[in-house]
Amino acid sequence: METMAPAMLDYEKELESYVGQETAASSLIASLGKLFFGRSIELVLFRNSLVDQNVPEVLRLHDYANEVVGKQISVIDSAELAKEIVAMEDVVPSKLDIGRLASEWKAEGAAFESKRAFLENKLGPFMDASDRGITPRDVVLYGFGRIGRLAARELIKQAGKGEQLRLRAIVVRKISDAELTKRAALLRNDSVHGPFPGVIKEDYENKALIINGQVVKFIAVSNPEDADYTAHGFKDVLVIDNTGVFTDREALGRHKQGKGVEKVLLTAPGKEIPNIVYGVNNEDIDADNEDIFSAASCTTNAISPILKVIEDNYGVVKGHLETVHAYTNDQNLLDNFHKKPRRGRSAAINMVITSTGAGKAVTKVIPSFANKLTANAVRVPTPNGSLAILSLELNKETSVEDINNMVRKYALKGELVNQINFAVDPELVSNDIVGNTCCSVFDSNATIVSTDKKNAVLYVWYDNEFGYTKQVIRLAKSIAKVRREIYY
Repeated sequence: METMAPAMLDYEKELESYVGQETAASSLIASLGKLFFGRSIELVLFRNSLVDQNVPEVLRLHDYANEVVGKQISVIDSAELAKEIVAMEDVVPSKLDIGRLASEWKAEGAAFESKRAFLENKLGPFMDASDRGITPRDVVLYGFGRIGRLAARELIKQAGKGEQLRLRAIVVRKISDAELTKRAALLRNDSVHGPFPGVIKEDYENKALIINGQVVKFIAVSNPEDADYTAHGFKDVLVIDNTGVFTDREALGRHKQGKGVEKVLLTAPGKEIPNIVYGVNNEDIDADNEDIFSAASCTTNAISPILKVIEDNYGVVKGHLETVHAYTNDQNLLDNFHKKPRRGRSAAINMVITSTGAGKAVTKVIPSFANKLTANAVRVPTPNGSLAILSLELNKETSVEDINNMVRKYALKGELVNQINFAVDPELVSNDIVGNTCCSVFDSNATIVSTDKKNAVLYVWYDNEFGYTKQVIRLAKSIAKVRREIYY
C-alpha cells in the first residue's frame, strides 16, 4: 500500500506566523505594564505570572496552556483582550487570568457583539470600586538570609503602585556602610536565582537601599522587643521573621513588644501558633483574633496540596514520605563537628540521611493525617531544588491515569491553582523547577500505581527557596487583608 508523504512546511509562512505572534506578545506586555504599574491590575496566564516576562516566555506560556490546560488559546486574542481591559477604566485593582478569558472568548465569543461586551459581562463584578478599597500594609523583614532576600525581591516585584504590601525596612543585628554594601551585593546577584531584575542604589546617609524606587531602611536591632518602627514612620507593621531563631508563641511574641507591630509571620514551622499552608488550610486564618502565624516549612508546603487532593478523593490509610532535599546552611561545607547525626559531613560531596519533621507537621495543616505518615530525608549535593516522594496506601482503587487526571484538575481550577504545577516534561530534573512559582510541582510522568491499585508512589518537586517564598507572600497578603479581587 502506497503511503502519503508528509506535507512540507512552508518556511516563509511559519516564520511570518511566528513574527505575528511575537508582535501580539509585545502588545500584551505593553498592556501588562499599564495595568499593573498604573492601576494595580495583574494579568496572569492560567496561574502563571506575566509580570516581567519577555516575548519568548509569553509565547511559551501560551504553548503550556495549549498542551497542559487543554485550552487552545491565541496570543493574539490575549493581546486584544488585554488592550480592551486597559480601556475599561472602572475595573478595580485585581488579579485576572487572561488565559481563562481568552479560552472563554473562543468558546462564547459568538454570543457577544464585541470583545468589550464580552469583558463587561465577565468582569461586571470587578467594575464597582465603591467598597473595594485596600489599605496598604507596611512590611518589615526581620533577618536577611536566603528566604529574606527572596522575599524582598518578590515584595519589590509585586509592589506595583504600592497598594498591597510595602517593604519598608529590613532588620539586621548591625549595619555599617560596608555591611550595607555587602547586603546590596547579595540582593543584586544570587548564585541560584540569578541577578535582581531592577535597580538598587545604596543610601549610606539614611542607611537604606532604594530598590526600584522604593526606599527600604536597614534597622540595627539586637532584640525584637527593642524595635521602634513608629520612629521611622511605619504603622500596623507586619513583621516577617525569617531568622529561624524564634519559633514558639512566647519568643515570637517579643516582636509584639516592639513599637508599631500588629502581626507576625514566621517562615518556619511554629509551635503553639497556627501553621498555615496557603491554599490548603488558609480558611483557618483568624486575622481578627490571632496576631502570630507560621508559614510552616518548605517541605510541608510541597506535600500538603498533593496530600489534600489524594485524601479528599481516595482516602489515605498510611504512607511514607522521603524527601530528597538540597543542602542548607545548617550543614557543613567541609567535614566538621555538628550536633546532629551525619550533618557534620561535607554537604557538597555527600548524600546525607537526616530527619525531617514534615510528616508530623502536615498533621497541623491536614489533621486527618495524624499517625498516618512516617518520614525521613536525604540531603544531596545541590544548592536548591528538592523532591518529595510520597508512598501511599489508599482506601480506593485507582490508576496512574486517574490520579494524574485528578491532580491536573486541581492544578487548573479551584483553591490549589497557585500551589500545584502539573508537569508533563518527561525529561524533568531538579534544575528545571528552580524559580517555579508553585510550591508543588507534580511530576506526572513519574506516578506509579501498584497492581493491587491501592498503593501509589507520587513524586513532587519543589523549589525549597522561591516556591516556598511565594507561599509566604500569599499568606502575608491574607493576614494583612490586602488580597485583591481574583478572576481565575
